[in-house]
Amino acid sequence: MYLIGTDIGTTGTKTVILDEKGNLISKASKTYKVNTPKASWAEQNADVWVEAFIQTLKESVEKANINPAEIAGVSLSGLYGGAGVPVNKDMNPLYPCLIWMDRRASKETQWVKENVSQDKLFEITGNYVDSYFGFTKIMWIKNNLPDVWKNTYKFVSPKDYVIYKLTGELSTDYSSAGNLGGVFDIKTKNWSEEMGKILEIPIDKLPEKILRSKDIAGYLKKDMAELTGLKEGTPIISGGIDAPMAQLSAGVLNEGEHVFMAGTSTCWGTLLYDKKPTTPQLVNYPYVVDEDHLLYTFGGSATTGALVNWFIDEFGQMEKTFGDQSGYSPYELLEMKAKKVPLGSEGLLALPYFMGERSPIWDPDARGVIFGITLYHKKPHIYRTLMESAAFSLRHNMQTAKESGIKLNPDCWIVGGVANSNLWTKIFADVTGYNMIKLSDNIEAPLGDAFLVGLGTGIFKKPEEIKNWIKIETTVNTDKENFDKYDEYYKLFIELYNNTKEIMHKIAKL
Repeated sequence: MYLIGTDIGTTGTKTVILDEKGNLISKASKTYKVNTPKASWAEQNADVWVEAFIQTLKESVEKANINPAEIAGVSLSGLYGGAGVPVNKDMNPLYPCLIWMDRRASKETQWVKENVSQDKLFEITGNYVDSYFGFTKIMWIKNNLPDVWKNTYKFVSPKDYVIYKLTGELSTDYSSAGNLGGVFDIKTKNWSEEMGKILEIPIDKLPEKILRSKDIAGYLKKDMAELTGLKEGTPIISGGIDAPMAQLSAGVLNEGEHVFMAGTSTCWGTLLYDKKPTTPQLVNYPYVVDEDHLLYTFGGSATTGALVNWFIDEFGQMEKTFGDQSGYSPYELLEMKAKKVPLGSEGLLALPYFMGERSPIWDPDARGVIFGITLYHKKPHIYRTLMESAAFSLRHNMQTAKESGIKLNPDCWIVGGVANSNLWTKIFADVTGYNMIKLSDNIEAPLGDAFLVGLGTGIFKKPEEIKNWIKIETTVNTDKENFDKYDEYYKLFIELYNNTKEIMHKIAKL
């Protein structure tokens, strides 16, 4: 039997087909844009995800050249869609989805800070408050779009919206519900009526069914079977948020193991077994397997790969032109030059807060900084300091976890597109002090999705069987001498933010 996993990401959707041994049979992907109609706004139309899912699924099945009857099922993971898609009773979208990157709910966030006890919110939900969380975005819609609010039947996460289109069944999973924050009780693993009343968010506007990630959410409808080329009645597995699914793709099931998902943004996470959340500075919700016992706790920077994407879009035209002629990507060309720049970028230091920042500072008004620049510095210096800034942010999250009492193994798995950069992976290892383990296929979240198909349909009996799928490509070790040098830059990184955040907040208001 074949297992299909699809990850609906922030800037693209990827579908893979694997066999029961975890071998990659085929894959397909489609990219798309995030709409940013105003500064700090980030939204997407739900139909973009449906179209991308259908296209990548059809393409991967055609490439694999397999009998649809041999497909055990499909599982989906998705970006954290913030508020979710507001839909009416006919399940038609009323407004674009305010995704995780959106920061418009600043007033709502401030209201919660002034009117709701931090201790109470953390005790019930395992999280605090920030405009990152979906419940603040729901509050923004209520306060600013009365017609949308009045007609909203449910708020539906990205992958759950696609699942509804496939099956006609509406539900969500524990990780998606938990990442909404605010109104999810992390102990009972259900919506909190108490917090709903305090925040004035009616619980009946959220999906009634909350499933385990391995559960069958529904079965493929006839019309969608015709569109996708799959067999009618194919099981569709509930899946989960992309970050813990990427963690599962590295075979992580135990405390101390940790994974760095490095893509457009950073999601670095680890697991706690039968323990309460340790700090509100990190995000906490049930894991995508063994939800009764395993708690996924993670920190995330808003920009990682987005930093170099922005740099190339704005300043890399020469590299793009030469790359088209030479066969090299602009990333490879700039990395060749950045590799020759000494550690520390010869006195440059950057703050990567180009879209505000998530954990551990939770500051939507944080701004990007390139500090120490002189006429001596060239393009490769700036490119490298942006890479280093993302590594400092990763270390900041790791440090926060350690200071809260979480123990971490000396090795960290790295997955995602950024892991394809040898230089950047080495910088991450040297800045954080943790060896970086790279997987041979680097399939990321879709691999975890595909495994859940096997778990949900009975092909696999226990989560530990995913360990048989894991193939290590290489381990990039920390250089102790480089770590000691970077330690000085890291201290300055923290100091630079602390000394500029008031100015950031003032300029954000201007």
